[in-house]
Amino acid sequence: MAYTRPMSLITDTPNRLLAEQALSRTAGAPLLGGNAVDLLIDAAAHYDAWLAAIRGARQRVLLENYIIRNDEVGRAFLDALVERAQAGVFVAVVVDWVGCLGQSRNVFWAPLRKAGGEVRIFNPPQLGQPLGWISRDHRKLLVVDGVLGFLSGVCISAKWLGDPKRDVPPWRDTGVTLRGPAVAELETTFAQSWAEAGSPLLPFAPIPEPEIPAGNVSLRLIATQPASAGMYRLDQLIASMARRTLWLTDAYFVGLAPYVQALLAAARDGVDVRLLVPGSSDIPAVASMSRSGYRPLLKAGIRVFEWNGSMLHAKTAVADGQWARVGSSNLNIASWLSNHELDVAVEDAGFAGQLAVQYERDLGNATEIVLATRRRRHGSSEQVRSSETRPPRVRHGGGSSGRAAAGALRIANSMGAALTNRRVLGDTSSGPLFIGTLVLAALAVVAILWPAWIGWPFGAVAGWFALNLGIRSWRLRRRRWHVLNEASDD
Repeated sequence: MAYTRPMSLITDTPNRLLAEQALSRTAGAPLLGGNAVDLLIDAAAHYDAWLAAIRGARQRVLLENYIIRNDEVGRAFLDALVERAQAGVFVAVVVDWVGCLGQSRNVFWAPLRKAGGEVRIFNPPQLGQPLGWISRDHRKLLVVDGVLGFLSGVCISAKWLGDPKRDVPPWRDTGVTLRGPAVAELETTFAQSWAEAGSPLLPFAPIPEPEIPAGNVSLRLIATQPASAGMYRLDQLIASMARRTLWLTDAYFVGLAPYVQALLAAARDGVDVRLLVPGSSDIPAVASMSRSGYRPLLKAGIRVFEWNGSMLHAKTAVADGQWARVGSSNLNIASWLSNHELDVAVEDAGFAGQLAVQYERDLGNATEIVLATRRRRHGSSEQVRSSETRPPRVRHGGGSSGRAAAGALRIANSMGAALTNRRVLGDTSSGPLFIGTLVLAALAVVAILWPAWIGWPFGAVAGWFALNLGIRSWRLRRRRWHVLNEASDD
């Protein structure tokens, strides 16, 4: 299959070359041609493809995931991995300590280790690193035999499949299947995580280069590490370069101010910017923070949609129908600056078109959030958003009629949302402030009436930091002492 030059957000030749250089430097990832990329939608399709790939492995299986849960889905993967390990296939698994906390324990992995497979837990709490546990391995990847690779936002848990018995639909999530040069980059990414959790991975025998390329798709595999900010810089650059459309899907959107400003500037320049987020989240606090930031987005002309299903967990972007991103990175500070994440940025009109079609399909199951229309009061020039005003109090007839009017207004708003797939934005910014007020007031009461309840936890935290800082200081002094002794021996 002939290789075709990737399309860019900027199609003029001089500007395109400059854009490609900017994208490479920003992401810290080269452009790789000759790949085949297939979309995977939702967990059932992921699990079928992943399990089929594992069961067909002949040389090695490398699996890295934030959560592998001890349930029917997790046990199906464990059984497949054990069977391959018993057949002599090299099986290596990396899971995150925080992600699997309460989900699966060492006893869960005992059969795989007994069969000859290797399992490593990423970044458990360690003495000498008091805040080291904050950085997590949030990647989701699978590589089989060095020729077939997957990356996604999907964890290995029955939760992603929903619960048909209780009429809970599956979680909405997105991933990709990769073939071609990108698979070797996936193996390199796994080797980084493996080395951070123990001794380095021994090199595998090189795979002969195929005579015919796997495909004609060009992409960048972006494996971010704490403080590297490669994905953050790339997201910001794409927001600045998009000319016509920028459609975003995110599970836990809490945008940093510079990124939000880039989105606002794009929308004011006429770019069709859309943001699809969960309507109900497995982390309600994050959903509240997301909603508190809707108003400036809507004012700038950005369209915001909330998913109507059980949980929207996908992390995708598609710009101008030519550039697309899929992976594990959320649009928030944890993903951008703290976690180990993995995404693929595809520069191909065909793949971007598929993702754009899926995006529009998703909007069919979403409710658009809109600002209320402005209206004039008593013919005056003052304009007021009805979403920011409360129903007028009824002075005559008691408070029950006022509550009834407010209830009727809420019912009408809900019915309107159901009929039009639109919902008027309320005063969401007051919610987090009110919750914060209650929490601080409760802490103040506890501190005054029961000071020991505050003092003991504070003392424990201070002791923990003192212990860890002392261990680090001792280690540094010991290292310096060894260096000085070696220098004196020379």
